[in-house]
This record gives sequence, structure tokens and C-alpha cells, in this order.
Amino acid sequence: MPTFGRDQPSTFRRRHQPMSQINVTPFVDVMLVLLVVFMVAAPLLTVGVQVDLPNSAAKALPENTKPLSITIAKDGQIYLQDEAIDLAELVPRLKVIFAGRRDGRIYIHGDRSVSYGMVMKVMGRMNGAGFSRVALVTDTENR
Repeated sequence: MPTFGRDQPSTFRRRHQPMSQINVTPFVDVMLVLLVVFMVAAPLLTVGVQVDLPNSAAKALPENTKPLSITIAKDGQIYLQDEAIDLAELVPRLKVIFAGRRDGRIYIHGDRSVSYGMVMKVMGRMNGAGFSRVALVTDTENR
């Protein structure tokens, strides 16, 4: 019959000593999985062109300043507020109007028959110049 006193071999005490090292392998595995998930998900979160579409049920928020409006007519003519301008003049005029501040919102009114390429050309010039707060204005659908 075994005795559990001082006669016990010293291996019994060594088997049940607390572990003094931390195993970091599971932690590293979880971090690598999260890294891969974020690397895959990050490009999906970026949007090339920001578009703010108006909601028909919401009321407009009061603004302190009158928003700047760019209109593209059926024939492709570009209007800054009510004045007809050339596409080459658009960015220099916007820089003069905003004079160092880029926080102003610009609304683009494009005619339904204007090509998508023309609207993107106007937006691309403005975005290239640093104007990123651009909103496309649409009509509400009649149901």
C-alpha cells in the first residue's frame, strides 16, 4: 500500500507546480486573424465619391450661409449660381469663392439628360482641387 507522507518521490511535487510561463501563441493567432480581417475590410469601407441624396420626408436644416450651386444644363453648359461659365474657369472661381476654407458644401444640379460622364468630369475637377463636400441634388419620385 502506498504512503503519502515524506516517503513520496519528489516527482509528485514537480508535476503540480504552478506554470510560470504564459503561452502567447493563441494571442498571436487571434491578432493575425484580426489583421487579415481588417486588411480585407478596409478597402470596402472607402467610397470614391461622396453623394448626399435628399430625403423627401425630412425638412432642410437651416444653414448660416447660402449653399453654392452648380448647375449642368441639357446642352452641357455649366452655371455657377446663375452665371454661365466654362469648365476650365470652374476651379479657379471656386478657389476665389472659398478663399482658403474647404468646409463649404457645393450642390450639383444635373439635368436628367446630361451624360454621367459630364457630371463626373465636373465632380472630378472639384475633387482634384480639394473640394470634397459635394452633394448631388435630385427630385423626389412621384408615386
